[in-house]
Amino acid sequence: MRDAQQPGHVSLNTLLTRLKDGRYVIPDFQREFEWEARDIRDLVRSIFRDYYIGSLLLWKGTQENFEALSCEPIYGHRATDGRESIVLDGQQRLTALYYALVAPDRPLPRRSTRAFFFVRVDRFVEEDADDAFDYRWDDRSWRSIAETPEKQFANHVFPMSVIGEGGWALSNWAQGYEAFWRAREANALTDENDENARECARHIAHARLFGETLRATTEQYQISYVELDKALEAEKICNIFTQINSKGVRLDIFDLINAMLKPKGLQLKSMWREAQKQIDASAIDRLNVYLLQVMSILRQTYCSPKYLYYLLPGQVKSVRDPDGTRRLEVLIDDAATFREDWDAAVKALADAIALLHHPQQYGVTQPSYLPYKTILPVFSALQRRISTLAPEARLEAQRKFRIWYWSSVFTNHYSASSESTSARDYQAVLAWIEGGAEPLPVAAFKADFASLPLESEIKQGTSRYNGVFNLFVINGAKDWITGLIPQPGDLHDHHIIPRSWGMKQPVIGDRINTILNRCPLTADTNCNVVGDRLPNAYLPDLIATSGLEKVLNILETHLVSETAMRILLRDPFSAADFDDFIVERKRTILKAIERQLLGERLDLPPQLRALDREIEQVELRLRSLVAARLEDDPKLLPPEVRDKIAQRVAAACRNPAIDAGRYDRLETRLEFADLRELQSIIIASGLWERFEAQFRSKPILGAKFDQLANLRNGIRHSRSVDHVTEMEGHAAKLWFEQLLGSGMLETAE
Repeated sequence: MRDAQQPGHVSLNTLLTRLKDGRYVIPDFQREFEWEARDIRDLVRSIFRDYYIGSLLLWKGTQENFEALSCEPIYGHRATDGRESIVLDGQQRLTALYYALVAPDRPLPRRSTRAFFFVRVDRFVEEDADDAFDYRWDDRSWRSIAETPEKQFANHVFPMSVIGEGGWALSNWAQGYEAFWRAREANALTDENDENARECARHIAHARLFGETLRATTEQYQISYVELDKALEAEKICNIFTQINSKGVRLDIFDLINAMLKPKGLQLKSMWREAQKQIDASAIDRLNVYLLQVMSILRQTYCSPKYLYYLLPGQVKSVRDPDGTRRLEVLIDDAATFREDWDAAVKALADAIALLHHPQQYGVTQPSYLPYKTILPVFSALQRRISTLAPEARLEAQRKFRIWYWSSVFTNHYSASSESTSARDYQAVLAWIEGGAEPLPVAAFKADFASLPLESEIKQGTSRYNGVFNLFVINGAKDWITGLIPQPGDLHDHHIIPRSWGMKQPVIGDRINTILNRCPLTADTNCNVVGDRLPNAYLPDLIATSGLEKVLNILETHLVSETAMRILLRDPFSAADFDDFIVERKRTILKAIERQLLGERLDLPPQLRALDREIEQVELRLRSLVAARLEDDPKLLPPEVRDKIAQRVAAACRNPAIDAGRYDRLETRLEFADLRELQSIIIASGLWERFEAQFRSKPILGAKFDQLANLRNGIRHSRSVDHVTEMEGHAAKLWFEQLLGSGMLETAE
């Protein structure tokens, strides 16, 4: 059987010969050569110090592969013949060696002149390797040295390009260097200048030692490589790439797919540049790969590198059916279909990121506060699938999606193996939406919710830390001084109890950085008003200026309860007080996670949780009915309701990720109306006649709204729900469902 991999080693001399012969070529999917001169210098230094510089990954080339991957010579090489191997990993190192040791007549990228690399022999032999290796830009003084060996010998400068000359050049230079200083020594002895003679003798010894080092380095230094068999199919290569990636050799699958699409008339890099104009997430890396993963999930559920290969137009995939038989299928027939799938994935990812940015939905105001970047592909794909469901099914689907997302965040579900996790979750969430079992992260979160270790989340950027910070944004956390919601560019992650104080307390230390001691404030409030003062110093000032009630209201937007505020005001404030505050705030945050993120209380009986979900469906139907009867015209709303909704829409649209034009229609503006405001619209003077045939009696309608609102408020605000309230609310829900059911049919007709 032919070996799929051929590991080996090659000496520096042999590698350089192959480079000069043009045997190694660069595929289109590789980046351009982008190393700076200092990077090249450091690589050469590492080789001379006998350091390991990593392994190369090559693919034995064929004419078909060379053309399919649009292979080009190494940077600075002019030859187009002699090519043998495609460089899959190691381009930067190979090109750096070629540039330093051969000195091609070409400037470095982003430079107007060439760089020449050399070794200061005297410093190298004296083991001052850090300063021995250097480079010079092309100028008259360097050319004078480069063209005159005697000047090189006199200045102890060894041009690295001598290595690239091959043949006897190395030994000739070392012998010339030694001969130069022997002649100097002879002159010094003739002149009876003993000190000068001793100096020359030292350089002669250096010349011999450096000559031995040159021979040892070029002949004995070994570079390891793995060469893949030319007959291997690209699918198998993707599998090998996956294994190598797990061992730390990075390969960008996007670039590989790009190269393989070129013969099919698709310029993926150009398509990606266009896509970036639609996606508001320039600070998130690997988005181009995430786009391919969205395509793959929507097409075939899976999104690991080997499955991305099947996105190539016309590529045949072997599929195992439930009965165990295998069949062949093509996922994407042609380039036009690929482009359609790509465009759909771009929209799905752009919509998903906008949804995550929404301050009232997921609260990710900045990319650094995204709990997981790796969740983006499955998040986007699921949202895309939910958007295709029947309208009446989307509310429940979004509820379940929201629970899955936050459960994944707080269980660290995407901390590893994100590609396989994405595939499992995509199937599990869709099955759950269709009435199946809860996905594993949901069940795990509900089981362990009460013991969620938020107090130990002290590192910004972790999933749970960011999840809680997103919760602050969703809760509408206001700046303590301005009373306004901080904008993304002016948002500081502030310690409520100052870090400087906590680090001085031996029993607290790093615990001062817990997310339970954080809140979002403006930079000015954080740095110039609060600063390093304890809460018992700055809170009294705020209360004196704004009043206790206003300060309490603002603190509650940060999920700081009145009990927690009383703890913060203790004077003196001790480490025990810090612990009391952390316990109280954790209790408040856990309740908010249930209520605001999951949309249900985990400590509620199942029947109340079910009622809460059913009331949400009634509210959605009421919104649809109002929008239909008012002909989707926001101007028909009662002025007081219209103004309240306008204020909420304006606040949401301060986030630049939100498209304000989306809220031009009444149907979308009603997303900001609560149950009581829907009641006000229906019974308003001049509007009631549009609804009278549906609801018949204002007093009866008002009573039903009261019963429904009492039950909803009891559930949502953690109050106990007595049996009468539950029964009356349930009856009101049934009443609305009966009337709205027939009414919705009439509206649709």
